[in-house]
Amino acid sequence: MRLNEHLAIIGDKVILVPYEEEHVPRYHEWMKSPLLQEMTGSEPLSIEEEYAMQKTWREDGDKCTFIILAKDTQASAETCDIYDNSRMIGDVNFYLNDHYNLHRAELEVMIAESEFSGQGIATEVLKLMMHYAVNDVGVTDFVVRIKETNAASIYIFESKFGFQETERSSAFKEVTLRRKVSDELKTELEQWTQSVKRVSYNKQ
Repeated sequence: MRLNEHLAIIGDKVILVPYEEEHVPRYHEWMKSPLLQEMTGSEPLSIEEEYAMQKTWREDGDKCTFIILAKDTQASAETCDIYDNSRMIGDVNFYLNDHYNLHRAELEVMIAESEFSGQGIATEVLKLMMHYAVNDVGVTDFVVRIKETNAASIYIFESKFGFQETERSSAFKEVTLRRKVSDELKTELEQWTQSVKRVSYNKQ
């Protein structure tokens, strides 16, 4: 999605930056992990296929992705390095893939570096991404599909964001949860992102 190609979003613990070609090699290494493949429902790709996929994330209007960088907690929004790719820890994205509701977004978040799990990072990332989706893209509904074994992710969406389970697939062993964008959620997203800073992202 070209809408986010020059935008970096700086939170308390993370920075969201556009998915660029220089991010692909590390992303490709992540996706060799059988665990990450299972959790994301992904098939392993060649490096050439990964570069092609990155290009679609940039150009297609029905999907949006950000790379997650771990923010240097000693740095302010003004001094943090939004181009430090050595701080890559995962990605977050959404698809506008419902032909009956073009404003419904299917969310996905992946914290690929295990040492950053359990620190509230996924929760912060989702707050930033959902705020962006609602305010910049006009999303009115959210849906997530999560593997039944991924109890931590299910807990985050249910307890932190008020998603409700709507179906289970025994074939795919996954749970579907949904949340409409209500006035209450909009207010919460504004409160959650009060300290967020947006800056211009331009490749050096």
